[in-house]
Amino acid sequence: MSLSFEGRVVLVTGAGGGLGREYALAFAERGASVVVNDLGADTKGGGKSSAAADKVVEEIRAKGGKAVANYDSVEDGEKLIQSTLDAFGRIDVVVNNAGILRDRSFARTSDLDWDLIQRVHLRGSFLVTRAAWNHMKNQKFGRIIMTASAAGIYGNFGQANYSAAKLGMLGLANTLAIEGRKYNVHCNTIAPVAGSRLTETVMPPDLVASLKPEYVAPLVLWLCHEQCQENGGLFEVGAGWIGKLRWERSQGRTVRQKNQPMTPEVVRDQWDKICDFTDATKPTSVQESLQSIMTVLSQVESGGEVGVNPTAAAASATSASGINPAEAVGQKLPPTTFNFTHTQCILYALGVGMSTRDPDHLRFLYEGHPDFSCLPTFGVIPSQAAMMDGGLTSIPGLNIDFTQVLHGEQYLELYRPLPTSGKLTSETTIADVLDKGSGAVILLDVNTYSGDELVSYNQFTVFVVGAGGFGGKRTSEKAKPSLPPPKRAPDAVVIDSTTRDQAALYRLSGDWNPLHIDPSFAAMGGFKAPILHGLCSFGFAARHVLKHFADNDPSRFKAIKVRFVKPVMPGQSLQTEMWKEGNRIHIQCKVKETDAVVLAGAYVDLHGASEASPESLTQGGGLQSELVFAEIGRRIKDLGSELVKKVNAVFGWEITKDGKSAAQWTIDLKNGSGSLHKGPCSGKADVTFTVSDEDFMEVVMGKLNPQKAFFSGKLKVRGNIMLSQKLEVILKDYAKL
Repeated sequence: MSLSFEGRVVLVTGAGGGLGREYALAFAERGASVVVNDLGADTKGGGKSSAAADKVVEEIRAKGGKAVANYDSVEDGEKLIQSTLDAFGRIDVVVNNAGILRDRSFARTSDLDWDLIQRVHLRGSFLVTRAAWNHMKNQKFGRIIMTASAAGIYGNFGQANYSAAKLGMLGLANTLAIEGRKYNVHCNTIAPVAGSRLTETVMPPDLVASLKPEYVAPLVLWLCHEQCQENGGLFEVGAGWIGKLRWERSQGRTVRQKNQPMTPEVVRDQWDKICDFTDATKPTSVQESLQSIMTVLSQVESGGEVGVNPTAAAASATSASGINPAEAVGQKLPPTTFNFTHTQCILYALGVGMSTRDPDHLRFLYEGHPDFSCLPTFGVIPSQAAMMDGGLTSIPGLNIDFTQVLHGEQYLELYRPLPTSGKLTSETTIADVLDKGSGAVILLDVNTYSGDELVSYNQFTVFVVGAGGFGGKRTSEKAKPSLPPPKRAPDAVVIDSTTRDQAALYRLSGDWNPLHIDPSFAAMGGFKAPILHGLCSFGFAARHVLKHFADNDPSRFKAIKVRFVKPVMPGQSLQTEMWKEGNRIHIQCKVKETDAVVLAGAYVDLHGASEASPESLTQGGGLQSELVFAEIGRRIKDLGSELVKKVNAVFGWEITKDGKSAAQWTIDLKNGSGSLHKGPCSGKADVTFTVSDEDFMEVVMGKLNPQKAFFSGKLKVRGNIMLSQKLEVILKDYAKL
């Protein structure tokens, strides 16, 4: 089937002759609406004429095609795109082809020679593409061609200005390919060899005549078609031949050790090996290019042995022989010890967003507090050495590239509240290794002890990019599963702001990865700025649950499971959505500013929770009303004295279910600062209400008028019936709680 561009709108710059003209004619012949842009300048950028563009438009129209001319400079990118929109209503394809030459040897290159080339080639391509970019993103389709040159790739005498601009266009194209990928906006680069006004100045006439532009245009059309998924490619093309280029890198040599100076003499002595391209690698991204550097950094800083060829180790990590589950599963890492005082507990609490602004946080921030405690999620800190101290390098069957290791999921279970100081010992086992095709998943089980007593259990789920395909199983019964939240509105939502220094503070708890503090290191990893630690967001979400559903009582905490989805930037706000089902609180954490989910499939298990959401209690046979009484208890704790002044009464409640008494509650708003307890009143209640669990919730939610409930017999009252009017003070604004 032939490739059609019917309905597509194409802008070709520099289309008055040579390659640009050929592109315009070819696109139009296949149904595209074409904007033929040409300033009409000479090869050095001088002069201006509409004749060249007009002539190409006439050729297209004579063949029944659709085309308009544009005479603007590419430095007026906005005008070019606007004229395209005015003519055809959209923009689908931009071919950045316009160019000039001002060849000089480097010593003779003037400022004007340099600047004019950069303005036309690099800046002009930037301005035209930028003007089209958002239109392409919004319509979820776009194809962009950058025109580089062999001079840019290899260099060429007398073309320093031109070479720099052309290679600059390649760098621009590579980044646009990354940024546009998710919007179906693709960008590729060609380095054409064809007869044109520019090449006739550097090639013999007979060669110019044989290198016809029509031998280049088919590649451009294919790269711009919706069927083509090529993105970020660089192609040399000419005379009917097309070749794709990629970078090659030697295996390299590590020339430093921890606490040893790195000297030029060491570099000199290893020079031949540094430059040896035997078994060279072919990196295709910033991440891949950093594999060797990251491997060396990790191993040197941890004091481990550094291989002479870290690139070779990285390359073999992705091969099938790099992973052998039969060897790895069951292997134990060297035990690690963690000595700490209350200082580490407090520092961790600050790192996950606790503040003295909230009085409830003081028990985690002040060692002199009568209830001073360690946050439950501090339990990941003693065990994280399994991930960070390089112990995995000693495990047979795990020949992996540690720069490609991502922390995918985390499970933490406590068997007792964490101590606030002491010595903990962690023992790590490779629980399982899974083959996910695109990567390998390693399950690390870490048991942490205080003496002989088991304190906590962690399961780290790590994903090794590119290490799959070794023929292993895809699932494991040993994995702690993540679970989706219920399909209903959350029972509670908490929004909490991180600070610009959140990552800088959290890293003091032991995660020293420079990705979270060093802007240049983060940039090498593909991030605009240092990102927040996933386990920091983990701590934020856990304490939101602890406060909302467990009254900040760490003894109520049992376990937490999360799956890390996307990074958080320090300073963004975390929105934790919570669904209560029995003693399990399902959670989902988002960045409020972007609505991007950062923690998914997550939940917290609590010990002995008395309150529950109406939906979950209905499903589990419990009482819907318990959530309301729990909230009344929290309100009395916060506002008890004020409520005693307003109400000055003792209320008794008898809640029934299926016609039988199911629970009794006493609300004392007469004595002291008020209180709530489950059970009958020890003295005499001023008024006692009897109502079914279902009808109670109808009243609380405003669906059933209390007076109608009373007269219909659904609400029975004993004692001072006039006090029922004060119920509103107690139940007020329940829906907002």
